[in-house]
Amino acid sequence: MSTRLTTVEAAFLASFPAYESTTSLDELRKNEYGGLDRDGHVYLDYTGAGLYAASQIRDHAALLLGNTFGNPHSTNPTSLAMTRLVEQTRAYVFEFFNASADEYEVIFTLNASGALKLVGESYPFGPDGCYLLTFDNHNSVNGIREFARAKGASVSYAPVIPPDLRLNDHILETLLASATPNGKNLFAFPAQSNFSGVRHSLEWIERAQQNGWDVLLDAAAYAPTNRLDLGRWHPDFVTLSFYKMFGYPTGVGCLIASKKALAKLQRPWFAGGTITVASVQADRYYLHGGAEAFEDGTLNYLSLPAVQIGLRHIAAIGLDKIYTRVHCLTGWLLSELTKLRHDNGAPLVRVYGPLEMKNRGGTITFNLFDPKGQFVDHRLVERRANEAGISLRTGCFCNPGGGELALGISAEELAACMVSTDKRMTFDDFRRCLDAKSTGAVRVSLGLVTTFSDLKRFICFARWFKEIQTEK
Repeated sequence: MSTRLTTVEAAFLASFPAYESTTSLDELRKNEYGGLDRDGHVYLDYTGAGLYAASQIRDHAALLLGNTFGNPHSTNPTSLAMTRLVEQTRAYVFEFFNASADEYEVIFTLNASGALKLVGESYPFGPDGCYLLTFDNHNSVNGIREFARAKGASVSYAPVIPPDLRLNDHILETLLASATPNGKNLFAFPAQSNFSGVRHSLEWIERAQQNGWDVLLDAAAYAPTNRLDLGRWHPDFVTLSFYKMFGYPTGVGCLIASKKALAKLQRPWFAGGTITVASVQADRYYLHGGAEAFEDGTLNYLSLPAVQIGLRHIAAIGLDKIYTRVHCLTGWLLSELTKLRHDNGAPLVRVYGPLEMKNRGGTITFNLFDPKGQFVDHRLVERRANEAGISLRTGCFCNPGGGELALGISAEELAACMVSTDKRMTFDDFRRCLDAKSTGAVRVSLGLVTTFSDLKRFICFARWFKEIQTEK
């Protein structure tokens, strides 16, 4: 067995020699993420959440235990101490993403969805404007369409084309060229799809802006393994969740917004912390300028210093090194998955998205199939993975557009299923309606401390499905 493993590893390194430049991450895993090997975990859900290092927890705990901090919405000593740390964290976010404080504001939110809601509810949509988004957006980006429609704006989707699920450049160019002159037009797309792993070209930012669009870039799936340089790229809005990057803390996200775009937003309400003055009797209020006008209530201030700790942890490792490791491992895993076949030659795995590594990240979505070409229920795959100590994800990953196109579910089929006037449809109701078609898929995603051994275990797990009867 050991000879076989050595042979497999040697072939991997021959195909992906750059992997050897990332071996320091193996020591990092041993020292900082020891629970993985201690408890026998194969963690393949980095798009769902990053993992936290032991030193992040220690450093944050030491900071809290060694100081006394109060609510930053005051000027007493404990509050001022916290205010300094909040502003240090804000300054480091600027530094990490190479964003100019002259051009951008950093607004702390609960998560990426909270940042998206801020944009959606405040953007000045109107009958003369449009909300354009790609098919493979996360539901929190899709949800902005409800704000747009409520204000009379049109909503358009730019398709991604199976099997690679990449954008059709010609169609997108046509849609971008259709912006209403002087209208309020917002174009939203993910830097990296959380469904297919496709990395869309960031050149679309400038091309859209030249056609009269404000650009919202969802960086939640991109930032954990790619360098987002806001000195080179200049989207109007960027949304992300820090736990996707380094696991801890949860409950803190970020909207990085250009000052020019931020000035266009019209907040539909005010809250504690967002105003300079408010009066009940005079029935008036005045918002703060800049970020404070958008940070509703009291920030999750005790967690914010952990954001700087996490960002410094990633910076010390090096995003280029993380990218290289994920790139090499993803390339090998794609190759091995597509080689898996039943005894009759039928493919065991169908990948939804690119099979090559150009402009794609470490997220692989697929379904398993039996020898007759019938899909294996993704919920069965998840149960078996749980039993094997493998953490992956199944479903549509809050990305219905990508899932519908990948799985071949037509607009007519969806419309027929969703004729009910009830406000609630269960997943089982939806599944029964589509009957023979899969309503979800399996997603594995690689990250900071994924190892070649993790992927060997996963391939062994996938091979097991050659030997079982599909459970209904």
